Amino acid sequence: MFPSTSRDTGRDPWAVDPPAGPSGPVPGHPPAPRTGPAEEEPEPRKRTGPRRLRKGGPGRRADDEPEEAAEEEQPPVPVRRSLALTVAGFAALLGVGLVLGAQTSGPGHRLPFTVIIFGVQMLYVLAWTMAMRPPALLVVALVSVGVAVIADVAAVQSDVAGLAPLGYAAVAGLLLGVLGQLVRRVDRVRVTDSLRGTLLIVVGVVAFATLIVLSRIPKGTQAITVCLTAAGVAVLVARLTDAVAPWPRLAPQVPRGAAGVVAGAMLGTLTSAVLGSYLVGFTPTSAALIGVVTAATAVLADLAVGYAEAGRLMAGEPPTMWVARHMQGPLGGFALAAPAAYVMCVLFL
Repeated sequence: MFPSTSRDTGRDPWAVDPPAGPSGPVPGHPPAPRTGPAEEEPEPRKRTGPRRLRKGGPGRRADDEPEEAAEEEQPPVPVRRSLALTVAGFAALLGVGLVLGAQTSGPGHRLPFTVIIFGVQMLYVLAWTMAMRPPALLVVALVSVGVAVIADVAAVQSDVAGLAPLGYAAVAGLLLGVLGQLVRRVDRVRVTDSLRGTLLIVVGVVAFATLIVLSRIPKGTQAITVCLTAAGVAVLVARLTDAVAPWPRLAPQVPRGAAGVVAGAMLGTLTSAVLGSYLVGFTPTSAALIGVVTAATAVLADLAVGYAEAGRLMAGEPPTMWVARHMQGPLGGFALAAPAAYVMCVLFL
């Protein structure tokens, strides 16, 4: 007997059996394993960075951006040995001139030393004005020269040897420099720069005049000899050491080394102590005490001038006159050492 229902009952009349052969799996059996090389499917890209938002478009991650080229480090500024030796020679000549000029000073005979101080002041004005190039350069230079003349005359002619007349001259020169800046409409925007430049130049000029005042007090000439010799030796040794071994570099942009700064201050102090054992009214201890202050002051001021010059070059300012730029350091060192010598002489001698 045959069943009343056909085997194909329940199947869709349009269904077609899959073709038999190797291209299709056999019904009721699992598919045969692949024997050929399997095609590797690309793995999804892993995103690790935070998603960034960009203007006018959807956010994207840091991995989606092209890699930026690493910034190349700039090599340190080379140390020119001939330049360091030249600056060292200038510092030595400047110190010798000031020390020998102080020996010519005496009661009623201070004109030669005043002339030497005025010449150094003119070098200071020339070097610092050309190096800094403040706004209204001519006005600042003329005011500084006038302040130098007034300070020198006040240091010689004042009844009491003191710094008060020099302070009045400095304040007057600073006010005249600022007023000269304000008069010029073009330079009013740079009043701050003019004030800074005028302050440094006027104060430096007046600082040299303190040596004239110091020569008028007891033991003042001997103090000038001890202090300026220590300052000159300090700057000289620092520059000579930079010419031989500028290590370790204090900054890549400044061609100076820490060994020269330390050695200069130490040898300057030693020189002042040796001089103190031969000068009347001094002992090695007292001479070393005032010598270490002036030596450290001079060598640090010289170093600070190098940092200032490097800062101007990094800011994009064009380099100034070569001679003025490299005279600036020793002149600044002696300008700052002069009032330091006066203060140490008044306090400890």
